[in-house]
Amino acid sequence: MKNLTFILCMFFFSTFFKPLMAQEKASFTGAKATMKHYKALYVLNNGEEKKINSTLRNIKNALEDPRLKGKLELELIVFGDGVAVYHKNSSYEPALKLLQSKGVILAQCENTLKERKIDKSELFDFISFVPSGNGEIIIRQQQGWAVVHP
Repeated sequence: MKNLTFILCMFFFSTFFKPLMAQEKASFTGAKATMKHYKALYVLNNGEEKKINSTLRNIKNALEDPRLKGKLELELIVFGDGVAVYHKNSSYEPALKLLQSKGVILAQCENTLKERKIDKSELFDFISFVPSGNGEIIIRQQQGWAVVHP
């Protein structure tokens, strides 16, 4: 009798609950972009090629998200080891110029340059500068920007 009850319970659950669970899972399509404008600050403080490429790809993906098309304001703040992305001798110039052409603000922390004795002339001439990367994060977050640290 116990085995029959167990089998009936299993049949009941697999017959009625599994389709319900499948329907729930299939109906989720992600968050809806109901606001007119979104702002995000991407933080890069790592000079590893894999991390830099990942961050640039994340920014590109956000720009291409159909929910956010025409609604997005982005900034890439770079400090610490991340300064490697803006060095003139790096291979990132085409990717950075493409992002900038799509409205992405490219900013470098001046504190990093002072600490590492890097002259601005060593970096791409199309980037902007801020006094401190941490200050930029604090200000942007208080202004309502999403802070993304991929």
